[in-house]
Amino acid sequence: QVQLVESGGGLVQAGGSLRLSCAASGRTFSLYAMGWFRQAPGKEREFVAGITWSGGSILYADSVKGRFTISRDNAKNTVYLQMSSLKPEDTAVYYCAARSAIGALTALSLYKYWGQGTQVTVSS
Repeated sequence: QVQLVESGGGLVQAGGSLRLSCAASGRTFSLYAMGWFRQAPGKEREFVAGITWSGGSILYADSVKGRFTISRDNAKNTVYLQMSSLKPEDTAVYYCAARSAIGALTALSLYKYWGQGTQVTVSS
């Protein structure tokens, strides 16, 4: 089992920045990749960014490309999402997810472990 704990959400004005953190514990040696997803009210959960545990592969949703940066610190078993130039449409609950399965980073169904979510609100 792998446990994920997110932190770093909050309220920010449009154009501002936030950094989300996701600390993993448990059987982290089994992980292949970690990702960030978000879900806005009334919408489906969507892929934001993903990174393989080795760091060899990184992928972003088109909507956040150039504004968000995903990174990982294997020594701390932590993945980060640096969000800049935030827009009101970035408002959502952000979830950290982890998986052992190999495959497309965007595939929500392959992520077995999920954090509790952290609220990000961007005011206009």
